[in-house]
Amino acid sequence: MTRKKVLLSWSSGKDSAWTLHVLRQQGDCEIAGLITTINSAFDRVAMHSSRRQLVEMQAEAARLPLIAVPLPWPCSNTDYECAMKKVCDEAVAQGVTAIAFGDLFLQDIRAYRERQLQGTGLEPLFPVWQIPTDQLAQEMIRGGLKAKLVCIDPKKLGPEFAGRDFDEQLLRDLPGGIDPCGENGEFHSFVYAGPMFDREIPVIAGERMQRDGFWYADLLPDRAVLAADSR
Repeated sequence: MTRKKVLLSWSSGKDSAWTLHVLRQQGDCEIAGLITTINSAFDRVAMHSSRRQLVEMQAEAARLPLIAVPLPWPCSNTDYECAMKKVCDEAVAQGVTAIAFGDLFLQDIRAYRERQLQGTGLEPLFPVWQIPTDQLAQEMIRGGLKAKLVCIDPKKLGPEFAGRDFDEQLLRDLPGGIDPCGENGEFHSFVYAGPMFDREIPVIAGERMQRDGFWYADLLPDRAVLAADSR
């Protein structure tokens, strides 16, 4: 059987990271790289606001090339779609046959992705689609995934959640009505360890800040650990 050559949409968060783990377990795909959209004005991942350097460290730990897609700021939907069309065209030219996404249950988001890939020659894949999110959150944590919450919607969660680890205690502390995986936009995360990586990414929590209606925890590479590892 011919293995699909797949690119993975990579947000730097837990759902895309776990999707990588699932795809590798399934074994019927050749994962060719990670696609990440970068806010060019801030040199950070769009929405999650993770620093480019940290995402590059994730790609190295995953042993995969990173395809960084620069986006203007502000970015219109037309700007985004033009940038992604270029990525899709280049992917097809390199023999890629599918793009995988870490979406969990939002049907409108899935339908949008499916529309965007129509006619491109690329198949949309949703490896973790409709896994119950309470089950999935536990599976991630027990499977060794480690992540920090980097973006919080204050209409749904208090700003004190920014910078916290995604762990059993966090799940217990989430208010009622909050999805345990944050799929309704309650929170976004940065993964620094897990079975999809061959090493832990040393990070420290920097400043907590409010911007554009969200609370962010600015993660930084732990240079002391990196320096020790290089000796």
